[in-house]
Amino acid sequence: MTRVQRAWELAGPALLVVAVAMIGTLTSSSLQFQFRSVLVTASIVVALHVFVGNSGVISFGHVSFVALGAFAAGVATAPADVKPIAFPALFPFLTELQLSNIESLLLAAGLGGVYAFLVGLPIMRLSGLSAGIATFALLIITNNVFRNWERIGPGAKTLTQIPETTGFLQATVGLLIAMAVAFVYQQSRQARMLRASREDPAAAQSSGVDIHRQRLLAFTLSGALAAFAGGLLVHLLGTMTTQQVFLDLTFITLAMLVVGGIGSLWGAVLGSMLIAGLNSVLAEAERGIRLLSLDIDLPNGTRLVALGVTMALVLLFKPGGLTGGRELTWPLLRRSKISSGR
Repeated sequence: MTRVQRAWELAGPALLVVAVAMIGTLTSSSLQFQFRSVLVTASIVVALHVFVGNSGVISFGHVSFVALGAFAAGVATAPADVKPIAFPALFPFLTELQLSNIESLLLAAGLGGVYAFLVGLPIMRLSGLSAGIATFALLIITNNVFRNWERIGPGAKTLTQIPETTGFLQATVGLLIAMAVAFVYQQSRQARMLRASREDPAAAQSSGVDIHRQRLLAFTLSGALAAFAGGLLVHLLGTMTTQQVFLDLTFITLAMLVVGGIGSLWGAVLGSMLIAGLNSVLAEAERGIRLLSLDIDLPNGTRLVALGVTMALVLLFKPGGLTGGRELTWPLLRRSKISSGR
């Protein structure tokens, strides 16, 4: 593979991200929020791709790290004079904690990485269905801890008054950082060993690959990126509840990755852009919109049904996703191969 092609595998998706952000800045204020939401959601999907795409192990638990990052960044940046009144049960050090926007994102990423490492120690010894069930159990446990333990967060209440600092610049730069980390890891020796274990675990293990160690590394890095994306999410919304980072977000982000193509960064970015756009349109249609002189008011739940049908159709007719799990090819290189008859 040439250096140009390797660089294009990151530059191509990055150009798509920048184009979406630029288009978003030209839209109405209500649509601008939807565009920023697409960028933040794409960050979560890229984080998910780092582990699932390289290991081949489906994870239902990555939204746990998103939740951890969101509540950590939210609590750390909520006004110190409000926390004792709104959340009197918080640990004293959390009540007094006051971080800037960037500091809260770094805190979120750090906590996400540590949490992923600790829970990954036992879970990454599992494979297949067992691993998927274990990660789903992780999601349920994490959600219940945040919903019921008011010493670390708002509990069942809404975390409010979070600075809404995730504008187009922060959302775009945050996504590009996640993509760059995913790309660098993807090119590393560790990622190649993990992909080898994905294709043939027995052969990889006999060649000296420590599958547990490589899975744990990818899971830890992926968890840190997911928590970082959670920090972006809470600073986009300005509020947060445990329900917002639970089953719906888990299903949607997995659908994005599957539709785009699990095995490639290009698939993660493309799938997230397409499905997030469809999800936003259908969510608005459930609340009632007017389109070309037609009043559209879809029943609640139509959005999830449509996403489920889309994912099923893609799995039936393009099992590898829209990209086939392949990275974006440099156009000039493709043209030269065709002209030379290769």
